[in-house]
Amino acid sequence: MVELASRQVPSVSFRCVDVRELPVDEGSFDAVCVYFSLLQLDRSEQRDVVRRLARALTPDGHLVLATVPLDVEGVEAVFMGQPVRVTSFGAPDLVAVAEEAGLDVLEREETLFTPAHPDAGPEPHVFCTAAGAGRHGGRLTGAGRRASGVGRRASGQPVPLTTRDTTTVVAPAAPSAAASSRRRRRS
Repeated sequence: MVELASRQVPSVSFRCVDVRELPVDEGSFDAVCVYFSLLQLDRSEQRDVVRRLARALTPDGHLVLATVPLDVEGVEAVFMGQPVRVTSFGAPDLVAVAEEAGLDVLEREETLFTPAHPDAGPEPHVFCTAAGAGRHGGRLTGAGRRASGVGRRASGQPVPLTTRDTTTVVAPAAPSAAASSRRRRRS
């Protein structure tokens, strides 16, 4: 994947590394995409990684989290014919993890996707697009918008990008109690 990505976008640096060990400096990333990699970590590690990556964002940076939104911990499962152990949060709890890391969740997109594997069935996916709390104008541009799975019509209105066998629902994220409390404290 790293080789393919490097060929497709040669001006960007791609690395394959354990996200728990990735050295990141504060304010060093414009965008971070975490697509399904948290599933292999326990909940504490997931929270730690999201906090570290949130701190690594530049003031205008965005983070996109994607996972299978099930409230499970250490469950044995089969993925693409291979046994795996997975841990995940339900969609509202994933939003809370992002907010506890100091992020404002701008959008939560939930889809039902069927992988192209003979043993696969439909599975839920959630994509949370976030920005550092108080550091954004609430609009994604360029690569951040593409990474979040949201396009723009000529009128500037958002339009979900969908693929075959995917049902997409795009809705603004509802503020959680943690976000409301944080906003009250800032006032």
